Amino acid sequence: MAETIRVIIAGPRGNMGKEAVLLVNRTPTLELVAAVDSRNEGKELREVEGMPDESARVYTDMERCLQDVEADVLIDLTNPEAGKVHMDLALDYNVRPVVGTTGFTEEDVKRLRKKAEDKELGAIIAPNFAVGAVLMMKFSQMAAKYFEDVEIIEKHHDRKLDAPSGTAIKTAQLISEVREEKKQGHPDEKEEWEGARGAGMEGMHIHSIRLPGLVAHQEVMFGSSGQTLTIKHDSINRESFMPGVKLAVETAMKLDTLVYGLENIME
Repeated sequence: MAETIRVIIAGPRGNMGKEAVLLVNRTPTLELVAAVDSRNEGKELREVEGMPDESARVYTDMERCLQDVEADVLIDLTNPEAGKVHMDLALDYNVRPVVGTTGFTEEDVKRLRKKAEDKELGAIIAPNFAVGAVLMMKFSQMAAKYFEDVEIIEKHHDRKLDAPSGTAIKTAQLISEVREEKKQGHPDEKEEWEGARGAGMEGMHIHSIRLPGLVAHQEVMFGSSGQTLTIKHDSINRESFMPGVKLAVETAMKLDTLVYGLENIME
């Protein structure tokens, strides 16, 4: 029988956090040992409105939680600022962080990777936990070898804090690995309204849409003479991210370094 992985979840009341609690609740090899929330200090999770029947204690201070609780993995689904702090603390206390927030710079990742390797701990940062979204990014990188003109349109719910999304940024980075920088559109193109052409990276354009009713959606549009190609992924609900979260938790237990991007553990 597989050994049980003891899990702390940060952000259990968020949309993603609720799904992660349910994931751990229904997975025999995972055990929820604590939750870190901005409120509800000292309660059991089942005493918090909307939470399943989980007896794990709720903490409002991550460091105190890590001091009190013996855990293997921290699943952090909070926000970029908290995610960075929590990741550092988890590594300090020999807990393997699996972080689903964006906003990590290359310098952040480099520093945290060295810290993880020094501690011989696995760590994973995933801009997107949806397996289909990861495939969309990989397919886009394949297509970019043959289509040099590309625009990315990402659509998310109106409570998302960052734009462009981490998935859009990661997609653009993957494309840039196989595509030469190129200024797209008319050479004398002019924006009558600033921002009309979206954000730019090496000549690519990235457009961010924020509307209620959306979850997480992205399409990558390629154009060439006489043809277009669109690669699209839609997350209809947040349960779509949970197979990726489970894979990340299980894989983090086997690593001794930090991995950025779910695609790097899907091979």
